[in-house]
Amino acid sequence: MNNIIQSTPAMLLLVIGSYYIGTLLYRRLHSAWLHPVAVGMLLTLVALLLLGIDYPTFQAGTAFLDFLLGPTVVALGYLLYEQIEHLRGREITIFIATITGAFIGIASVILLGHLFGLDAKLIASLQPKSATMPIALPLSEQLGGLPAITAIVVFLTGIIGSLIGPWVLDKCGITNPIARGLALGSASHGIGTSRAIELGALEGAVSGLAIGLTGIAISLLSVLTNWVL
Repeated sequence: MNNIIQSTPAMLLLVIGSYYIGTLLYRRLHSAWLHPVAVGMLLTLVALLLLGIDYPTFQAGTAFLDFLLGPTVVALGYLLYEQIEHLRGREITIFIATITGAFIGIASVILLGHLFGLDAKLIASLQPKSATMPIALPLSEQLGGLPAITAIVVFLTGIIGSLIGPWVLDKCGITNPIARGLALGSASHGIGTSRAIELGALEGAVSGLAIGLTGIAISLLSVLTNWVL
């Protein structure tokens, strides 16, 4: 029985089923606090604890889903293709905004980390928090961090960004769809992009672009910063 519960099909069914339940709740109650990813994660976590399944077993059983993260990010390029006309002439602005966002994200982690006395390994684990998971995990390991902590931080960053990001943008009077999409994608990667798509097609397309650009920028800046320091 344990072999069946811990098998790859069972793990995939658990994750997909948990997310599906989260989607139903989100559509029925229309609450941003019931984000399907957050609900799915909590349901999956409870199931793993009740069934006594450890993380290595779960990770091995869901390796296929990890693999799909990369192609999923690339698939966002189709949204960008549909909205490409709205971005012509703004390439330099988008590039500067992405680099600035990535630099501030890394610098804030390093400065606050040293301010609160965090060790180098934990700081390295937090640095890629705004990069998408397929980039953040290997980058964390390369920087000397703990990928397990990075995975949690990346997930929480995406959830928090998707929940309060649009509210913060509204309060700051930022209404331009390109600026809103860049903010959500560069700060909250894939989960923020799913929220951006709900706001509008242009926001979603720009947010998808921001995921890739921010991932590259964070990778280069993190390695450069660690080399300098």
